[in-house]
Amino acid sequence: MSEYHSSMRLLLEKAARKGLDRMTARAAEALLKRLERIAADPFARHPNVEAMKGTKDAFRLRQGDWRAVYRLDRGADEMRVVLVDVRGSVYR
Repeated sequence: MSEYHSSMRLLLEKAARKGLDRMTARAAEALLKRLERIAADPFARHPNVEAMKGTKDAFRLRQGDWRAVYRLDRGADEMRVVLVDVRGSVYR
């Protein structure tokens, strides 16, 4: 199995959990499901996911007005969700 088809463990940092808590339960559940799908195949193309400029293996997932920022740690085989926040706040 090549590294491009391996699934990664999904980890949520404190700021990501806080952001999910501020979302409606339905929206948070939908976002988590999307993040789980990405973690299952992190190197595939996923809708509404873009690489973040200037940081290797950092991406953002767009869902409505919300953004989830995550990093892939190939060495630890982890997908770490760093932040979940409303669009305007993520990029500060």
